[in-house]
Amino acid sequence: MAWETAAPFCERYCPPPKADKSSETTHEVSPAARRGRSLEKVCSYFPQDENTTPKLIIATYTQAMNDSGTKSIADRVLQVLACVAKAGRPMGAKRIASQVGMPLSTVYRHLAVLKKWGLLQEHMTTGLFEPGATGVQLAWGFDQNSNLINQSRDEISALVERTGESVGLLVYSNEQMVCIAMEECSRSLRCSFTKGRAHSLMHGASAKSLLAFLPAELRQRLMQEQLGDTPQCLQALEKEIIEIRKNRFATSDSEVDLGVWGVSVPLISHDETLQGTITLMAPSLRVGPREAELIHLTKKAGSRISNRF
Repeated sequence: MAWETAAPFCERYCPPPKADKSSETTHEVSPAARRGRSLEKVCSYFPQDENTTPKLIIATYTQAMNDSGTKSIADRVLQVLACVAKAGRPMGAKRIASQVGMPLSTVYRHLAVLKKWGLLQEHMTTGLFEPGATGVQLAWGFDQNSNLINQSRDEISALVERTGESVGLLVYSNEQMVCIAMEECSRSLRCSFTKGRAHSLMHGASAKSLLAFLPAELRQRLMQEQLGDTPQCLQALEKEIIEIRKNRFATSDSEVDLGVWGVSVPLISHDETLQGTITLMAPSLRVGPREAELIHLTKKAGSRISNRF
């Protein structure tokens, strides 16, 4: 691999020094020369031997940039925002600092930026932080323009009408499962799945159908982090994942909400990319002999949605 192939990468992350304005004579520097200087600057940090290649340099740099110790300011601000979003309730600055692992003073600076842009707001009396008005605008834009929601809406409505049960649309986001759309039936159902609420990826049909089709490395890491201390639970979930991947659907009963049965069908695009999952939920007592029918209808709806991607 030639050294010149790394030049565009190096130019992006190590721009050449600015020209000396005090000089009486200025010389225009060609793009090739700029790339050469950038490449030389990056390579100077590495030993120059036969084992040092541009591929190694780029891989090392990328690993360093992805390390938690080298997060950019934007990463840290968004980490604070995501912490409040995940909580689902107002949070104090100390609690946020504890969860994101940052000094309190740093968290307050990031909160000030998020308040300025309306992404968060501070409660007038409690001083707790909660989503702001700009978040509402983002949510409205997501509802109106999300391709997944638009491609799924008619099938979800048809499934609700045909079965008389509630149906939700859920996606993987930031190591959690998030409900992005929910259409409820006319009959009551006590369910913790509401639009915008996040849930664990380890319990319930919806979570497991998403987990089963995440990239293998990510799936294993999430399972180890959350179930590593309970080997029996981890082993049982691994067996379930194999069955879910084989059958292309998952069912559960009372795993998330007591007395609630659900069937979930992952939405997989033509290139085998996970888009989300569609889940039908019903009271366990109302399912009975209808279980096979509800599974069949949900699988058909999921298949039609998947064919649109």
